[in-house]
Amino acid sequence: MDVLSVVVPRFHSEGVRFVAIFAAVTIVLFVIWQPLGWLGLIATVWCFYFFRDPDRITPIGRGLVIAPADGVVCAVGPATPPETLATIQEKMLRVSIFMSVFNCHVNRVPMTGSVVKSVYHPGKFLSATLDKASTDNERQILAIETDIGQIIGVVQIAGLIARRIVCDVKEGDQVMSGERFGMIRFGSRVDVYLDAASVPLVAEGQIVIGGETVLADLVSTEPPRQFRLR
Repeated sequence: MDVLSVVVPRFHSEGVRFVAIFAAVTIVLFVIWQPLGWLGLIATVWCFYFFRDPDRITPIGRGLVIAPADGVVCAVGPATPPETLATIQEKMLRVSIFMSVFNCHVNRVPMTGSVVKSVYHPGKFLSATLDKASTDNERQILAIETDIGQIIGVVQIAGLIARRIVCDVKEGDQVMSGERFGMIRFGSRVDVYLDAASVPLVAEGQIVIGGETVLADLVSTEPPRQFRLR
């Protein structure tokens, strides 16, 4: 592994304009008063850090569901799927991942397959930690028919200060697990909807890494995992 790529990771093109603005303001602040300039420099570095886009090592296996985002699992359990998926099952297993402003916000495909539905819904900008954010907030819904024949849902949800959802795939596209498909600016959530009989391999409160952490194995007969807080 290239050590430099770890210290200075790949940068997402969505952030170019923002970093340029932060840098310009920082120069002005240095001219006005040096201590303000240093604060501006810190903010500029944070902005670059927010839009980082590091490479990830994605586990490959039939039935593996990979985390679509970095963050904390804020909910695991049965939930009513969005209207795009409502015709599949009345209830599905939902795994929700909350991304703070310090997480990498690049989103990745959880399973290999074909995008059969892509629907955008305008909405509110409530805190992404709230359960009603799934139905009230601005969101982008993808339905993916996976390589094992099941349809799963991936929902990008704008958060309290997020004001743009970027989705780079469309209906009919073939996607691979771990592949980048979009991002959300600044602080948000991604929900994954799976067959109701799926057994989650993560627990609420667990930190996951997008493109690397396995959320579930849809073809495994492994019993539900036990977790403990230490």
